[in-house]
Amino acid sequence: MLGPYELFGLGDGEAVGLRVRFWERGTMLIRPRGSGASVEREVPVLRVHVGRELKPAGLPYWDITQKTLAAQLLPLLAMPRFQQFEYVITKHGSPPKSRFTVEKVPL
Repeated sequence: MLGPYELFGLGDGEAVGLRVRFWERGTMLIRPRGSGASVEREVPVLRVHVGRELKPAGLPYWDITQKTLAAQLLPLLAMPRFQQFEYVITKHGSPPKSRFTVEKVPL
């Protein structure tokens, strides 16, 4: 996946509704920082393209690297007419134990 990257992030209990225009899968190379950081590694990425009304600053997409969230979203986005729904994502907890709920809401 080509950069620049727009990493998706939420705080504990925070929610956002995504209206995905289109999406793509790929990988990105991460470079951990700080002492004791591991070596570079490639991680899977789900890039979701959204409208400017949702993300007026930066590039009009988010790169989702959270594996549990991507695993929940991919089957929904692979369905026909996925653009007819908003996907409300809520984060529960803090990494590495954070989890997400995804609610599919008709537009």
